[in-house]
Amino acid sequence: MNEDYYELLGVSKDASTDQIKKAYQKAARSLHPDVNPDPEAAEKYKKVSQAYETLKNPDKRRQYDMGGGPGMGGFPGGGAGFDFSDIFDMFAGASGMRGRGQGPVPRQRRGGDILRRTTIDLRDVVFGTEQKITFRTAVLCQTCHGSCAAEGTSPIRCTQCNGSGHVQRVAQSLLGQMVTMAPCPTCEGHGDIIEHPCTACAGHGRIQDERTLTVKIPAGVEHGTRIQLRGEGEVGEAGGPSGDLLVELSVAEHDVFHREGDDLVAQVSVPMTSAALGATVPLETFDGVQELRIRPGSQPGEEITLKGLGVSPLRRERRGDIRIELDVMVPTGLTEEQTELLERFSALRGEETPRTGGRRHGGMFDKIRERFRDL
Repeated sequence: MNEDYYELLGVSKDASTDQIKKAYQKAARSLHPDVNPDPEAAEKYKKVSQAYETLKNPDKRRQYDMGGGPGMGGFPGGGAGFDFSDIFDMFAGASGMRGRGQGPVPRQRRGGDILRRTTIDLRDVVFGTEQKITFRTAVLCQTCHGSCAAEGTSPIRCTQCNGSGHVQRVAQSLLGQMVTMAPCPTCEGHGDIIEHPCTACAGHGRIQDERTLTVKIPAGVEHGTRIQLRGEGEVGEAGGPSGDLLVELSVAEHDVFHREGDDLVAQVSVPMTSAALGATVPLETFDGVQELRIRPGSQPGEEITLKGLGVSPLRRERRGDIRIELDVMVPTGLTEEQTELLERFSALRGEETPRTGGRRHGGMFDKIRERFRDL
């Protein structure tokens, strides 16, 4: 045991720590008992390991260089201070104590979220509403109240893992025995065992049932809006926290109005005479019947606004407007008498008509002829 440690590792006395480590790893690959069964190789492996344990530590190396002699570091499997981390770097597959448990796994888990869709009317968008939603989901078992155990019983500690939820597993590797941690197969990592599961929920702590909730829908929502109700989703395993309920809204089409921002828009058809002479037309709105005043001489496409009768926007008080676009109806299928009356009306206004050939005084054709005379 009086060999020169530097010579054993094949490095100079002024070698760096990194050079010493690489020299040791190179030697260990060929001398380790799992690789080389030769008894002499095993003996040399111990010496090389002892040399490395001494030289890699600055304090031990300094004492060795000052004449402290060999035998300061021990060898794998015996002696104090041996660090497996260096040889783990040498063998890529080695990972030491892996998966060390952090305690038993709780049985309780958060429940899933639920998405339900419902249809509302445009009136509901204007004023807001409440609607009942019925759905089937997981609810808390009222027999065991989430304990998962039959009435009068309770879970017992797992004897295989002693309640830790994890057990040690020993495997052979190039480095000898390797110890890892794994979930206990008896209790599945929970640390306790339910010997007598609740018969109502089969030991899950929850059952399937139908629920009905009243959902408040605010004014101003849009098609596709989702309302989130926290904690109203399915109950988790073993009475764990509930998920959320998401209600997605679909707005049905209205016969008269459609929405543009916070305004309600519609088209109203009026006779030509009403557009020309003016009229008051009753209009059914979500706030009741309103008078739509059509001024004399209104033109097709003209817009009339009814203030404050539109949609109430989210998080604001001021409502939008109702905008009415006029569609002036031109009469068709005129009788002879109606035709004569319109011709007389046209003549009184000096307007050109196809039946008169466009020769009335002051008409469009007369104006064109006058312009040509001036050229």
